[in-house]
Amino acid sequence: MSRRQKNTDGHRDSLRSALQAGRGGQAVRGMNAESEDRGMKEKVVVGMSGGVDSSVAAYLLKEQGYEVIGVTMELWREEGGCCGLSAAEDARRVAHALDIPFYVVNFREAFQKNVVDYFVAEYLRGRTPNPCIACNRYVKWEALLRRALQIGADYIATGHYARTQRLPNGRYALRSSVSSGKDQTYALYNLTQFQLAHTLMPVGMYEKEQIRELARGQNLPVADKPDSQDICFVPQGDYAGFIERQAPGRVPGEGNFVSPEGTVLGRHRGITHYTVGQRRGLGLSMGHPVFVCGLRPETNEVVISDSDVYRTGLTCNQISFMGLEDLREPVRLRARVRYAHQGEWCMVRRTGQDELSALFEKPVRAITPGQAVVFYDGEYVAAGGIIA
Repeated sequence: MSRRQKNTDGHRDSLRSALQAGRGGQAVRGMNAESEDRGMKEKVVVGMSGGVDSSVAAYLLKEQGYEVIGVTMELWREEGGCCGLSAAEDARRVAHALDIPFYVVNFREAFQKNVVDYFVAEYLRGRTPNPCIACNRYVKWEALLRRALQIGADYIATGHYARTQRLPNGRYALRSSVSSGKDQTYALYNLTQFQLAHTLMPVGMYEKEQIRELARGQNLPVADKPDSQDICFVPQGDYAGFIERQAPGRVPGEGNFVSPEGTVLGRHRGITHYTVGQRRGLGLSMGHPVFVCGLRPETNEVVISDSDVYRTGLTCNQISFMGLEDLREPVRLRARVRYAHQGEWCMVRRTGQDELSALFEKPVRAITPGQAVVFYDGEYVAAGGIIA
């Protein structure tokens, strides 16, 4: 073995140890500062899920001259979505094709605490959480970025369809993707300023089919791999069954369907089977369409309405400001109340130390406690919070 090969292998062994153990190296002093001082390539750790988007992100950054390190985050013990063993193997094959270092790093503890436990607790409270938002903030960014900086990286990168930009007010914000149909800014609204300053999102400049064409052009083995759809840790979308397995003895059983006035209408299977706005699968024979308009975990009741569930306002807490530093005066913004929502104009006011209220110009369907509301100023994320 040559001396150069020994040095390379030694470097990779120490890098692997630092990524796994979370030690070694020093955090970056500021954007680009350390790399510029050394006259070296800027280093980026790319979170590779085994899908086409993160694979092309790694390719694009290598083409732009970055020193690219591929990392797959081991999050869950079972097969599924971006969490399973096959995802890691696909990412490994891509890294080999791109000739970049690749590592699988265990983040199971952070994922269990910040995503799975949160998901279960929210459902038991009669709320409908978005676990992908928690995963992005606390695992894919907070945990991975901490490790990346510790090994001397300047940035982390992902294959999300979003763009980062520094605004004239000096703040970093997410900008909607060029591909409006794939835009993922909603699920990233609570990233911090520090996280955004150390984030690259090259895929946000492209349409989905362009990404696949780039992958085909480089003969990447995942060029035509289908996108994952379901929550990665919930098999076949069986939320209620998953919650029962995660919280044995804590899940309330059958209870009453009731009207808003409290009249008993029938029996339900348990509140974890339902969410606001749901119409199908209720098992109620009312002779006309009915909808879930509320959950009452304290009495184990599911509230049913004859009319569809539209509201003209909401309050939210756990506020994250992004493009806006604060909100001192009412401001007109566009709000999205779930991932697939196109958005509606509203007037947003601060109504508490950690509370905003929004009054919509048109009624909005199925505003659901536990989901995120994200406020946009044009193409940019201004702020967001969790619907109360």
